[in-house]
Amino acid sequence: MADIVGVNGQRETFRVVGQPNLPGKLSYALASGIAKFGIDYALPDMLHAKFLRSPYANARIKSIDATAARAIHGVVDVILWDDPDVVALSSHGESFTTTAPRAWLDDYADFEGAEVGAIVVGEDEDRCEDALKALVVEWEVLPHSIDLYESREEDAPLLREPAPPAPPSPFAAPNNNPPKRGNVSYSFKIEGDIDGGYAAADRVIEYTLYMPPFASHMPNPSGSVAWWFDDAYNSDDATPTLHIEGAVREKSAIAQMYGIRNEKVVQEGLFMGGKYCDWGLRKSQEVTPMLAKRFGRPVRCVNTREETFDFIMKERYMNMKIGFTDEGLITVVDDYSIADGGSTGSSTFGNTGDQGYGPYYTLKCKNISQRMEIVDSNRGMMFVSGQHCPFNWDSLTIAIHLIADELDMDPIDVARLNLHGPTSQDDIDPVPSFERCVERGREVTNWNWHKSGTKTLPDGRKHGASFRYQMCPRHSFSDYTCKLELRDGAVHMPTQGPLFGVFAVECNAMVVAEELGLEYADVVIDFDYREKFTPVGGGSDGTTASAWCMKECANRLKARILEAAIEEASAPPAFFFPGMPTPEPSPLVGKTPDELDLVGGRVVLIADPAKGMPIKSIKSNLYATFTGRPPTAVWASDMGRRLDTMNTAYCEVAVDEETGVVEILRLGVVADPGKVMRPTSLESQIDQVMFFSQGCQLLEDYVFDERTGIRLNNNMIEYKKPTTLDVPEIQREFLETRAGNAAYGANGISHSLANTHLIIIAIYNAIGIWVDPPATPDKVLKALGKLD
Repeated sequence: MADIVGVNGQRETFRVVGQPNLPGKLSYALASGIAKFGIDYALPDMLHAKFLRSPYANARIKSIDATAARAIHGVVDVILWDDPDVVALSSHGESFTTTAPRAWLDDYADFEGAEVGAIVVGEDEDRCEDALKALVVEWEVLPHSIDLYESREEDAPLLREPAPPAPPSPFAAPNNNPPKRGNVSYSFKIEGDIDGGYAAADRVIEYTLYMPPFASHMPNPSGSVAWWFDDAYNSDDATPTLHIEGAVREKSAIAQMYGIRNEKVVQEGLFMGGKYCDWGLRKSQEVTPMLAKRFGRPVRCVNTREETFDFIMKERYMNMKIGFTDEGLITVVDDYSIADGGSTGSSTFGNTGDQGYGPYYTLKCKNISQRMEIVDSNRGMMFVSGQHCPFNWDSLTIAIHLIADELDMDPIDVARLNLHGPTSQDDIDPVPSFERCVERGREVTNWNWHKSGTKTLPDGRKHGASFRYQMCPRHSFSDYTCKLELRDGAVHMPTQGPLFGVFAVECNAMVVAEELGLEYADVVIDFDYREKFTPVGGGSDGTTASAWCMKECANRLKARILEAAIEEASAPPAFFFPGMPTPEPSPLVGKTPDELDLVGGRVVLIADPAKGMPIKSIKSNLYATFTGRPPTAVWASDMGRRLDTMNTAYCEVAVDEETGVVEILRLGVVADPGKVMRPTSLESQIDQVMFFSQGCQLLEDYVFDERTGIRLNNNMIEYKKPTTLDVPEIQREFLETRAGNAAYGANGISHSLANTHLIIIAIYNAIGIWVDPPATPDKVLKALGKLD
């Protein structure tokens, strides 16, 4: 067990943590439809706002005449980009981009649908639409490109006018990157002896991995409602307080953006409405406070469904060369990638972010070359998001399967041969977590590998199978401020909220119950926007980090409860009159805290648990706090060169060579999160990432008009997502090695099982031909030579 720092990390018995089917505190509201999201707020005298959006893939506004728009009855105003209130805005949401900062709103748009130039404000949304149509906009249409290979040509027109310089990649070697040339920025990270790695290889394989772009979809389109009010009663100053609903996750980003104290921002709603693990703020979520202050009325601004098809992963071509020995040992990895940099301000996830976190550092091989071209395009925006972050992991997964085919080896054995030991790339010992995962994986999936194209099912379809591994990550970068209270005999866990797709609050409440000898239902969760505790991070891996801090806090409260129980037991009766029977002395009198424990909601003697007193009878109001962070996650300390908990995934498909239809026969997962904290959350997260993965590999694709750069399928009819009829049952099995170093030896799963090629590799194993995702029937038939 790796949780060796802090209190109770070595706990062996669990009553609450790990129990299945413990309901989410807000689950009923979500399931019943009564949950109120930011865009559901409607206030008297509320105004509405909409942005002008570019109809072009790349264009600049030369002028706007808003005279006719302002004259429309019900239109309050049209605010242009050079208005002082707009110029003063600057986003403070989390952002990791490869481009220089830019004005919050200006006269330039580098993808179709981008907010640009003007904000219209009206009495209702129809008046806003009328105003947008009435604007007379003179556009300068600029050259555009949605093809990465065309954009990188020397004679390609510059897509950024002027092209902002890209800051150096935080992952690249110092002074090792060529300067930006045209539309292309460079990020090189080269380690070891590449020539020596090739010289040591008996064989070299080359392949191109295509990582498809695919869209995020939000359960509720991004938007916010904001208003200002005087709150002298609850504030130590007379400045107005901002109430905003619909901003992403924590209100601190909005407070920073508008230069006000966090305490002066109210966000009472418990449902965010964005996509899971979304860190990015949209302009519709940022602009309403400015407009509400300007007009002295509540303002609502909401994106349409069509406006929510931004990237969750950008396009990328990975040209791979892998050298290996006749025994299957990889000696060199040569990765030359061409990645979509996206429009200005896009996240680095999917390009330079991959170079510091990926599969290569799990190898014994140290000769790693990563050369990347990040290409400007007008394809669209990728906000900072961790919803689906497979990074480039499957570049190695494909290599393992190709080596297996060439050497007639089971890919699991190829992976085992190349995986370094737990402590470093020089460690030749097996990773215990990996060994247990693959041992159990072989059993639960009836794993029986065969070479590509060699197995036909009884119904005539071709059979394919695939396997992948990945390390289980954990966030350990965030500080948490936890607080617990014993008030009126009940334990309260206050938290800020809101719910953003991760049921981390419930997991923390389970830890509190475990440490204080309570039932899960006995812990009162107080949602209060004024509280500091927000258990965010990154899905289940962030949950285990915040739970570590909450474990520490719970044990501080436990110590105070035991002290208070002894003190109250030793105090004389509050009143006594002659003839009243002398009360029997409490069994806690004269005891020390070391002689007591909390069990079943009671303070009991360790020596005789039948003797004690209920926690509810304690009269004192007690509280405990803890501020800090958990131990640094193992993967984060050396980015994969050290390994603790692992996960494995398996896929079986049947491919009909006459119709091109691919059926997933099995998706299996055997994972070791260290310690299962809340099974319901863990199971749901695995189902979720497999849903994403199936969508991007079999169905989802952007369709662009090459002439105009306009996206043609910004709707839920033409952009294909899996349905409940498409999704197979996921076989899940969890191991608990306790090898993580968060609460109780937990790590997490987060997005590590999300993938771009597990199903694609199984299709290759079935027919012996690569089909780039999405592997739609027509593409399968074309690969088989049966369709022109």
